[in-house]
Amino acid sequence: QVQLVESGGGLVQAGGSLRLSCAASVRSFSTYGMGWLRQAPGKERESIAAISWSGGSTYYADSVKGRFTISRDNAKNTVTLQMNSLKPEDTAVYYCAADRGNYYTYAATLKYAYWGQGTQVTVSS
Repeated sequence: QVQLVESGGGLVQAGGSLRLSCAASVRSFSTYGMGWLRQAPGKERESIAAISWSGGSTYYADSVKGRFTISRDNAKNTVTLQMNSLKPEDTAVYYCAADRGNYYTYAATLKYAYWGQGTQVTVSS
């Protein structure tokens, strides 16, 4: 069983930064690929960042490339999303997700086996 708990969401002004964290309660965390996905009001859920089990491969959606950075600490069972230069259109519920499959299967998709409950990020203009 994999449990994922996100933290770090909140309200920030446009141009500001937030750092989201996801703590995973799971054995062999280092064998799981991890991702961050978001769902804005009235929109479909989208994958915005992913990182392979080793950290050697990362994926970013075009909408966040150059502004967001995903990283992981396998010793602490955590994955983080550093979000800079935030825009009002980044307002969404952000989800952490995990999967043990092939990186290219989950990286840019919603095909994760395990999901957190989500954390709200609101960017004011």
